[in-house]
Amino acid sequence: MSYDVEKPDEQWRAELTPAEYAVLRKAGTEPAFVGEYTDTKTAGVYSCRACGAELFRSDTKFESHCGWPSFYDPKDTDAVELLQDNSLGMARTEVRCARCGSHLGHVFEGEGYQTPTDQRYCINSISLTLAPDEG
Repeated sequence: MSYDVEKPDEQWRAELTPAEYAVLRKAGTEPAFVGEYTDTKTAGVYSCRACGAELFRSDTKFESHCGWPSFYDPKDTDAVELLQDNSLGMARTEVRCARCGSHLGHVFEGEGYQTPTDQRYCINSISLTLAPDEG
């Protein structure tokens, strides 16, 4: 796949911490309930930690009690790409940054959350940075 932001693996390793690299570039998962943004209620925009692309707004974030930040919709439909993920012996939908291809987490549907989309974008905090709204 081709992305607007493409870098050699050595450059990603140099720019990201080992933990960020493991999640963003190798599709790892940070431990539940330890991420910086799991319980954050700050208003603002969540962007990709690897390339800065705007991904989610805080007004679509909700408490799912799953251990990772949850959103019911991306900021723009083109902000993320969804890919079939059959790892770990189950069928899931992986969420990646559409600008650089970095792994963000997974999206789940039909779990019964009272959200407008009935979707839960379960995103690793370490994949994101939050720019608080001014004012």
